[in-house]
Amino acid sequence: QLQLVESGGGLVQPGGSLTLSCAASGSALDYAIGWFRQAPGKEREDISCISTNGDRIYYADSLKGRFTISRNNAENTVYLRMNVLKPEDTAVYYCAARRNYYCGHSFTYDYWGQGTQVTVSS
Repeated sequence: QLQLVESGGGLVQPGGSLTLSCAASGSALDYAIGWFRQAPGKEREDISCISTNGDRIYYADSLKGRFTISRNNAENTVYLRMNVLKPEDTAVYYCAARRNYYCGHSFTYDYWGQGTQVTVSS
């Protein structure tokens, strides 16, 4: 059993930056980790994912260049750096773990965090 806890969300002005953290309760070495978000009234959206050793990374096309995913396996933590934030980035952000080297569709993830709210507003 793996427990995931997101942190780092909050209120930020347009153009600002935030770094989200996803901390795993145990070793996440065998898990690909993904970030997802869901805005009110919208479907969950895949944002990014990183393979177990960090050598394969996926980003949603609309977010490339603004978001950066990374992981520190020694600390069992995955990060999502978000730059040049826009009001449309407002959502609850979730991380999830998949016991596989590769990333995959959201329905293949085994463990989910509780989410952290990101609000982009002036």
